[in-house]
Amino acid sequence: MKVLLGISGASGAAYGVRTLSLLLARGADLHVVVTKTAWGILATEVGDGNLPGGADARRKWLARVSSSVLPFRLYAEDDFGIPFASGSNPPDAMIVAPCSMGTLGRIAHGVSSSVLTRCADVALKERRPLVLVARETPLSVIHLDNMLTLARAGAHILPACPGFYHRPETVSALVDFVVSRALSCIGVDAGVLPRWGEEKEE
Repeated sequence: MKVLLGISGASGAAYGVRTLSLLLARGADLHVVVTKTAWGILATEVGDGNLPGGADARRKWLARVSSSVLPFRLYAEDDFGIPFASGSNPPDAMIVAPCSMGTLGRIAHGVSSSVLTRCADVALKERRPLVLVARETPLSVIHLDNMLTLARAGAHILPACPGFYHRPETVSALVDFVVSRALSCIGVDAGVLPRWGEEKEE
């Protein structure tokens, strides 16, 4: 399964990192786009604040912070040569985690000003699963209108709102809840949490 993961500039970088890790663990052919703002947030929230320069160094850094040993492709935010920027070669599914309200608004209105928003536009028009892990609170009427527009267009709007019925004891367990739901929207079982009504595997 070809999956495009977008990581945009919203707090909640852990959602993007964990999504990357679990998609690779489940055998996805993974392609990643990280926005300029998101790199800084990644460095602050999941790294030590120091971000390497250069595409290859950043791919290795992202692999390290996500504890991923399997390969994935990292594209520059301004690389419109990415295959998924054309409807002739859409991904099988796309997830944006976290998804800022600015990114969500641009996708809602077809503003393809970056590779990430163009690829989301392609996913929508080609009717491929698009999951937006929205990270903002409280939500304004503008945010809600944009979400409704996208939901009507076929996107999955998945606010980063973890459940607690699995009795989480760590922040990682809360992150896993949200990421598991995002993967479920594209037909992938993350395999890290029990489903409601099922016993947790030993």
